[in-house]
Parts: sequence; C-alpha cells; structure tokens
Amino acid sequence: MSDVEEINKLVQKRKELKKEIAKIIVGQEEVIDQIVLSIFSGGHALLIGVPGLAKTLMVNTISQALGLDFKRIQFTPDLMPSDILGSEILDENRQFKFIKGPIFSNIILADEINRTPPKTQAALLEAMQERAVTIAGYNYKLDLPYFVLATQNPIEQEGTYPLPEAQLDRFMFSVKLDYPTFEEEVQVVKNTTSNSDIVVNPLFNSQEIIDFQQLIRRIPVADNVVEYAVTLVSKTRPDNSLSNDYVKNYIDWGAGPRASQNLILAAKANAAFNGKFSPDIEDVKAVAIGILRHRVVKNYKADAEGISIEKIIESLL
Repeated sequence: MSDVEEINKLVQKRKELKKEIAKIIVGQEEVIDQIVLSIFSGGHALLIGVPGLAKTLMVNTISQALGLDFKRIQFTPDLMPSDILGSEILDENRQFKFIKGPIFSNIILADEINRTPPKTQAALLEAMQERAVTIAGYNYKLDLPYFVLATQNPIEQEGTYPLPEAQLDRFMFSVKLDYPTFEEEVQVVKNTTSNSDIVVNPLFNSQEIIDFQQLIRRIPVADNVVEYAVTLVSKTRPDNSLSNDYVKNYIDWGAGPRASQNLILAAKANAAFNGKFSPDIEDVKAVAIGILRHRVVKNYKADAEGISIEKIIESLL
C-alpha cells in the first residue's frame, strides 16, 4: 500500500476511533485529540486536571479502542522503583527469576506522578525515554507501541514532589482538562447512573499502530515549516533577539530543542489526521500550546500579574 493510501486509511480509522471513544467519554474532544496525536507520534502526555474528570476512564477507553494492553499505577510517597519495574525473586529451584512489574504494558497510566519521590519518577522516565529497563544488570525491552500518560492534580500540593523541568521535557504534550459544560455533565450523569453496558470495540492492533507511527515519521516537511517551528521555540527564550516583551518580562526559561522536534512530529501527525500529505504552518500552530505549555517557565512577576503561559504562547503565534 502506498503512503497516500495509508494516510487515507489513517484518516478513516481516526474517525472510527473518535466514534468508539465517544460511546463512553462525553465531550473532552481537544484532550482526546492531543492524547491520540501523541500516541501516533510516538510521544508521551501529561494530563493536568482536578479529580473526578474521568482521566482514568478516558485512558482505559482509548487503550481498549486501540486494542492495546493497559495498566494503571497509583503513585504514592512509599512507591519504590521495583514496584513499577519488577524485581528478582528466588524460585523453588533456588534460581533467580524476574517478575515483571506493571511498566511492561503498552499504555501506562501514571496516576498522580508528583506524589512519588524522585527516585521512582526517574525509573518511569528512563522507561519512557529508552523504551527499556535495566534490572540487576539485565536490559529488558518494553513492548511497542509504548505510551505513558501521567496525571497531575493541580490543587493539592502538600506532600508532593514536583517534576523537574528536565523530566517534564520528556512529555510530548501537556494537556489541561477543564470541567465539562452543563449539557455534557447532564449526559455524563445519565450515562453513569444507569445499568447500560457499553462495549468498546478494538479497532487496531499493536503492529498497525507501529506502522502508522512509522508512516507519520516518513511524511515530508517543507523547510519553511521546520524554520517556523524552530523560530517559534527560539522566541520563547528571553535572551533571544526574536523574543517579544511578554517573553522578556514574564519568562525565566524558554523551551529547548526537544520542543522543536516535537512540534514537527505532532504537526506531521496533525496533517495526516486531516488527510494532508505534508504539514504546513497551521499544523504547527494547532499543536503549539500543548507542546510548549510545560517547557516554558514563568517568573514570579507573571504569577503576580496573573499572566498565563497560554497567553504568552498565543502572543508568539
């Protein structure tokens, strides 16, 4: 099958995927779009939202519709790296045997990642970056496709270990969940308080998703689009001659080169989802806020004046 036919097939499958997810999840279209974008671009996503917005249900539904294995890890202050990676035990023959932890799955929901100490966060982040884990000197490859969706609660900050910027940078997207609209909430209550049993059908298999990820990487990009993405990232750095007054006054640190790479990968996926055979500047703009939001660090002045990261990024677009 040619790449053109593959892209047309991807457009169709994505429409079916959204219909399948909508059986369970009401609204939250933009959030679902960004999660699906990061899966097909081969990235990871960080979900920020208050409790009770169906983050776990959403990820579970998406993994069912994608036909992938799903595991949820609840991060707590006493969670150890071996609790997520697995550990070696002595079996009945007095031989060491490796018991795999929950990290060995296609989709991992790292629930409240900022509740666990840095040592355990680092174990997860190594798996995200390397797609492999090292235990007792042995290297174990993780099954592909591999996707981590971490959640963070933006309100309770007592007893949490905020993710350092270097670790935040490993996430392709940072996605903000808002409360549903009145109509959506009415629909959610009706759906969840009746005894109807809705079945989500798997539409893909692992190999199909890997093939689509490779297809997205093969999509050609014009030089002017790459230059636009790199210029946009450069503008987030306060010491850059291209940056505007907003950035100079309200930003401590701008985004690094990984942001430019992710902008182009996500723009390719966004173009493919819309049936285009090469991304344009509009595709870069469409994914910019989700990709830059967690990579740009505001200063105290921005907090004092109530200037949001989104507002600063929009001023650059």
